[in-house]
Amino acid sequence: MENKKLAALTFDDGPNTDTTPLVLEMLKKYNIPATFFLIGNNINEHSAAVAASAVQQGCELENHSLSHPAMSDMDVDAIRAEIAATDEKITAICGRTPEFFRPPYIAVAPHMYDCIDKTFICGVGADDWDPKVTVGERVERILAQVGDGTIILLHDMSGNTQTVSALDEIIPAMQGDGYEFVTVSELFKRKGKTPVRGEMYSIVK
Repeated sequence: MENKKLAALTFDDGPNTDTTPLVLEMLKKYNIPATFFLIGNNINEHSAAVAASAVQQGCELENHSLSHPAMSDMDVDAIRAEIAATDEKITAICGRTPEFFRPPYIAVAPHMYDCIDKTFICGVGADDWDPKVTVGERVERILAQVGDGTIILLHDMSGNTQTVSALDEIIPAMQGDGYEFVTVSELFKRKGKTPVRGEMYSIVK
């Protein structure tokens, strides 16, 4: 395990053709990768091309369900169908089956861990899905919570330009504090940890 401070930026609810490209531009500006937790129903011909460009930039694509339901209230067969359909769409883009899963609304129940063969990922967030949360508040909330090994939970949903603006403050502030940004899988690897199926992580130490 290394001593360098690491963090993983993650984005939920894409892909799309308006906000996701802006996030990718910001990542390119600072030469860092991120991990995108995709909603299967948001993947179409045009948004798939955006997701593919994210992979070309060194980003990872992971599973955030097909239709963004509260899966804790669903039966096993319905849950498995959501996961499998999204896996198929993501694999078609990047040639890799998602290893990680972020539950919609972070709503979990024991039977979800039994039927979803992935590591669950949460993270520290800023309620950035809410347009009433200002850019400054997003920046302050994230910077107040980060530590070595932190997974940061943000959203690249359509129209969420305030988070794009917040990134232009969060990223250089953290880099100035000695952080290196990595993907979620790289975070586990660099921390010498094996992701455990049936557990949910917000931090990897």
